[in-house]
Amino acid sequence: MLFWHCEDFREVKDLYLSREEERIYDGELGWAYEVSMKILVKLGDLYGAKRLIPIESAHISGVSYKTIGDAPIEFLEALLEANGRVRVKTTMNPSGIDCEDPIFKYLPKEITEKQKKIIDIYEGLGVERSLTCTPYYIKAAQSGSHLSWAESSAVIYANSILKAWTNREGGPSALASALIGKTPDYGLHQPENRRISAIIKVEADLLSESDYGLLGIYLGKVLGDKIPLIRGRILGEELFLKQMGAAMATSGMVPMFYFDDSEAMSQRTDEVISVDNRDIRRADEEISSFFEKPDLIFIGCPHCSLEEIKCVSNLLRGKKIRKDIRLWICTSRFIRNKAAEYVRIIESSGGRVISDTCAVVTWLRELGIETLMTNSAKTAYYVPLMSNVKAALSPMKKCIEIALQK
Repeated sequence: MLFWHCEDFREVKDLYLSREEERIYDGELGWAYEVSMKILVKLGDLYGAKRLIPIESAHISGVSYKTIGDAPIEFLEALLEANGRVRVKTTMNPSGIDCEDPIFKYLPKEITEKQKKIIDIYEGLGVERSLTCTPYYIKAAQSGSHLSWAESSAVIYANSILKAWTNREGGPSALASALIGKTPDYGLHQPENRRISAIIKVEADLLSESDYGLLGIYLGKVLGDKIPLIRGRILGEELFLKQMGAAMATSGMVPMFYFDDSEAMSQRTDEVISVDNRDIRRADEEISSFFEKPDLIFIGCPHCSLEEIKCVSNLLRGKKIRKDIRLWICTSRFIRNKAAEYVRIIESSGGRVISDTCAVVTWLRELGIETLMTNSAKTAYYVPLMSNVKAALSPMKKCIEIALQK
């Protein structure tokens, strides 16, 4: 978070502010709202916005101490001390730990204390202690509603599956929007910027959620920030689309996609990209490593839905996990509480259902993990870069087969 001093901002020029907004900009409602308004005005000026628009909700990234470090803590504390409080429903991304799971007690005390401090500050600002990358499972955004969400996998899900409207915000801008209750009207808040710019013809054989993730990794790299209409040999199952979207937003900056959408099909574009089995294999080769046995099998990036938890429990019912492999299933605490019966089955088999964090934003090596198998292409892409952990990608069913005793 870079915006600490109000004097860093120039005066408003092109973006219209109402009288109430001007009062906030001038500091009449306090420093927390003043600096938040000036963040939004600066962002609006950069992208040519003419006004601010109300939002239904905000979602904050920059929660894990592993990913943000010490730098933002002083700024967050200053917002709290200045009596800042969010004005709309606001949720937060996963942290680096699950405070209720004993395995995280093996991390250094300094790490866990700072992580808890960050969470407490956000809660003091009025942010819900959701600690999930899937806020749409807690409360789905309404179709056509304007949001200010900062988690890339949630942004593409909201725009594409829920048909809500949000830019891919950064942590500071999403928090500023939460405190003001508004966001600059530019980018994906405007219909002309939500038109397709490429057509994808899927000719590959996609057999599992991990294959859809590989398709997303490939498309993210070739599309950059373009908006595709995806057609061909593709199914509209929610898990498949969630994994594909998360991967597209990981390897690229794709903010949304269309699938089986009659309005998008009527739009025209000159760019057509075909994807075959060779493209999927190449994507797999780029993100998967070879190793004899994973230390950890991880499912839950993005966080698992209730249906995914149920599926895992069915695969594990009456069986036992190998003692030399750990199995983590990550989900929000909201879903975990709803899935009590399934959680009991998973944990009686030797697996762990972990909330409030995930393998991407925790300290894997410090927890003794050097190799990881997952059904999430996003995880397989990130953990070698962020944690120096080797990763292999396989479908959920195969992951569970590997985890079980022979």
